[in-house]
Amino acid sequence: MQQQSFTLPEFYVPYPARINPHLERTRRHSAAWAERMGMLDSRTPDGGLVWTAEQLAKMDYGLMCAYTHPDCDGDVLDVITDWYVWVFFFDDHFLEEFKYSRDVKGGQKYLARLEKFMTLPGEVAPEVTNPAEAGLKDLWERTVPSMTVEWRKRFITSTHNLMVESIWETKNIELGRIANPIEYIQMRRRVGGAPWSANLVEYAVGAEVPDKVAFSRPLEVLRDTFSDAVHLRNDLFSYQREVEEEGENSNAVLVFERFLGNTTQESAEMVNDLLTSRLRQFENTALVEVPALAAQHGLLPHEQLAIGAYVKGLQDWQSGGHEWHARSSRYMNQEMDAAEPPSPLLAGPVGLGTSAARLEFRPGVRKAIREHTYVPERPIGHLPIPELHMPFGIRTSPHIDASREHTIEWQRAMGFYDAVPGVEGGGVWSEHRGRGIDLAHCAAMIHADATLEELNLSSDWLAWGTYGDDYFPLVFGIARDKVKARACAERLKQFMPLQGAAPQPLGPMELGLADLWERTAGPLTPAGRAVFRKAVDDMLDSWVWEVDNQAQNRIPDPIDYVEMRRRTFGSDLTIALARVKTLGAVLDSLYQTRTLHELVTAAMDYGMFTNDLFSYQKEVEFEGEVHNMVVVVENFLGTDRLTARDIVAGLMNARMRQFEHIVANDLEDLFEEFDLDKRTRAVVTRQVEDLKEWMSGILEWHLKCVRYQDAELRSMYGTKEIERVFSFLPQGLGTSAARLSKSGTR
Repeated sequence: MQQQSFTLPEFYVPYPARINPHLERTRRHSAAWAERMGMLDSRTPDGGLVWTAEQLAKMDYGLMCAYTHPDCDGDVLDVITDWYVWVFFFDDHFLEEFKYSRDVKGGQKYLARLEKFMTLPGEVAPEVTNPAEAGLKDLWERTVPSMTVEWRKRFITSTHNLMVESIWETKNIELGRIANPIEYIQMRRRVGGAPWSANLVEYAVGAEVPDKVAFSRPLEVLRDTFSDAVHLRNDLFSYQREVEEEGENSNAVLVFERFLGNTTQESAEMVNDLLTSRLRQFENTALVEVPALAAQHGLLPHEQLAIGAYVKGLQDWQSGGHEWHARSSRYMNQEMDAAEPPSPLLAGPVGLGTSAARLEFRPGVRKAIREHTYVPERPIGHLPIPELHMPFGIRTSPHIDASREHTIEWQRAMGFYDAVPGVEGGGVWSEHRGRGIDLAHCAAMIHADATLEELNLSSDWLAWGTYGDDYFPLVFGIARDKVKARACAERLKQFMPLQGAAPQPLGPMELGLADLWERTAGPLTPAGRAVFRKAVDDMLDSWVWEVDNQAQNRIPDPIDYVEMRRRTFGSDLTIALARVKTLGAVLDSLYQTRTLHELVTAAMDYGMFTNDLFSYQKEVEFEGEVHNMVVVVENFLGTDRLTARDIVAGLMNARMRQFEHIVANDLEDLFEEFDLDKRTRAVVTRQVEDLKEWMSGILEWHLKCVRYQDAELRSMYGTKEIERVFSFLPQGLGTSAARLSKSGTR
């Protein structure tokens, strides 16, 4: 027996696996179905078979689906199992036909035809030419009659992603390129198919997620955490087969090995820690955010029940998927596969809130303790900035001086320097602070070709966003008042009407937004207006998310932090400012492609991590913040701040090199694949140049801005020295009221 590549870690499995009583029937059905579709007769290029009947039986997808869908009836279990037989056959067939030979063009043609078998009303599928097409056509016809058109569209998207993004893996193998950790997590969702599995959960439980909230943050997080946990678990079990035997390089253990220089065992433990963190995030979202979502949108009882059934279905999948990995011949599981299958009668209590009744959940308990026991306001001093890779130059608008004076006057007119309710001792900002932050300097670099009027608008948006980023934690975060934070955010959204009139603005935040929207929205097309509005909406919602974490004294999960930090930093907003004239000029579907999605998010991550490195002392020592990537890495890895700093800088540099790689290798392929005309190519090319200047301008602004310098911080937060005299006061959960208020020190 071959020695395993590493010892499997201690897994967090909060819900016991149960098994569907229709297992034996489905085993027989799926074997006959695969044979009928021709999957057991399909030949590899060297003349062998992709699958034999014996291989299929040994992989036992019937067992997998009986574990992952324990409560559905026999007919539904048959359909679900056939879907998984199909998707694994597709994966192995594609590997034989196109990955081993590195045939990218052939693979693209194959996938484009295969997708035509998922039809919408009024569409007709082509004639079947191979087993993958036969299986997909048969499954589509058996599944969609009971599902809405909205579900079909979501399922087509997730199936498209898992098929098409196989090309990304093929290209990386061809280039010998291993993804960076952030890129890997994002792309694994598209390649790995777990979002597709989440769609099938809706079919299995007979309850669709209401379309009006299907793309809300809580439902997105449930899908993403489910997907990440499924994929990370699979990477642990499949490392030996994929990496050592098949030459694959899309595996989280390998990604962490290469990025951090760890041993395989250390990397496996880290991947398992991330898996645990994602499961904890799932639980937090289900218990905290989903009920709030139901109240916010006034979901009807049957809609709430549908979401509840969906959540339970995702939980069952996690536990059942783990059990199947421990038993399937497809994976590395020598020390696990000898155990007896679990008895559904002995599983113990299940569902949210029952994990404390079982003893095997130590990884989750350890994670929870570290997650919620952060000690704020530690005296840590200045964080030295390491070397950062910045290959792009800086240009500055000639209108910078005029815009500097304009934005100070605008801030004064909007009331940014006035006292506001909820802030002891005065306002959020003073003119001294407004001048020191010098946001016109940042705008002049990220928007160097702007007219004076355009630059003024950009400077004012940056001022409003930065003021708001200070306002929410000061007014709502210290008080842990997430209800008022949500109410404030929802009212602010009313000042960006897509049609109709806005209410009368009150206070600096509303006055500023009303003025900015009127100046911005007028020249935009309706599509461009909607894009810009969504960028601001997302930023407002992310500020509420920060207050919610403060209320829980909770350090965010690393992946959730990265994805939400793009919003709290206002990345979409500030990037949109540089291309406001062309908003809506490029089809949204183009931005959903891997090439542009990774290009834009890589740039965003570089910018927001820049801010986290420079603002670390301000946020940790003087504001007691947890929303900083250095803090998140410190907590997740249990390491010191300098090691965490270097990892964050390493992620920045990796994302920058990925940005360069996409521009050099993938952009022209995208143009050709979509047959873009000259005008659209020019727009996208200009936007790429804007992203370069956005990153270089943000770095330069942080290097020159006094906002994060030690002397300025000690001048602004001088009373912190007084607080340190009383350092004997209690800290931790439930002790914030015992410490001196810092709301008057901003």
